[in-house]
Amino acid sequence: MSQTAAYPDDPRIHVNADHLLRLGPKSRALSLLPRQPARSILNGRHASRLRGRGLNFEELRNYQPGDDIRTIDWKVTARTGEPHVRVYTEERDRPALLLVDQRVSMFFGTQVYMKSVIAAEAAAIAAHRVLGQGDRVGGIVFGDTDLAEHRPQRRPAALTRFLTSVGSLNSNLHASLRPEPTVTLNDVLKQATRIAHTNSLVCVFSDFDGLNETSEILLRRLSAPNDLILFNTSDPSSRELAPNLKMTVSDGDRQIEIDSSDHELSPRIRAALEGRLAQLQIWSRRYGFPIVPLTTAEPTLDQLLRLFGHRGGR
Repeated sequence: MSQTAAYPDDPRIHVNADHLLRLGPKSRALSLLPRQPARSILNGRHASRLRGRGLNFEELRNYQPGDDIRTIDWKVTARTGEPHVRVYTEERDRPALLLVDQRVSMFFGTQVYMKSVIAAEAAAIAAHRVLGQGDRVGGIVFGDTDLAEHRPQRRPAALTRFLTSVGSLNSNLHASLRPEPTVTLNDVLKQATRIAHTNSLVCVFSDFDGLNETSEILLRRLSAPNDLILFNTSDPSSRELAPNLKMTVSDGDRQIEIDSSDHELSPRIRAALEGRLAQLQIWSRRYGFPIVPLTTAEPTLDQLLRLFGHRGGR
């Protein structure tokens, strides 16, 4: 991780608010609306389609020729003896809550980018699109000891404040950081359940370090009344360690030497790293929320374009 000192302005390692704000024009091809391209990951077998904005009840009135018979209120019709229909209008906008993980576990990458950078850029791209679609954007940006909450608003200034928080926490990450964590993933998910009530879009950008049984309960609560999308940010080393790779991994207090040529150790490490994603996939099938897999090996926008079924994704 000595690169952080040698290249403090390298966008593969750190990003700031200006960089995240410049992603807006590049993200216009993407959509987080219900109608998705045929190859979008949101059309997958186990993924739920985005429901989009909800409907507000407007009025109850007499049936008129041409009205959809599915809108007939049969109870009122039976009581009055005349057919009545319920009239709804689409909500003007809906809130989107983006949860962005910038903990020290995200400051890792064996390929091109840090996980923290991929998560920050993906959240920024989503935030730009939410506001561009006319919806409210906000979120929770969190590190090991810091948390910034932004209530969803439909104003460019709200987007700027949100991305400033993302850039600030991202810039604070460095290899020698040894925090005493006071913010957990479950703390953030629990806070999100208090903010996102009904028919919100909730996106989580994280490596999901700290996942446990309580996480399942909180994810279920978030997904039931809302559209929940998990953007799982990982490094290729979680799937396969490079041959003859030797590295030192530390949590700030302890360290371990990893040698991928060790035929006994390598499978155990791979199994431990893959277990987290396997658990997420079980919950995805059980509760119907999609998982968008992001990697540190490719540019963020290219990945999102490909995953959401758009041309231009490599």
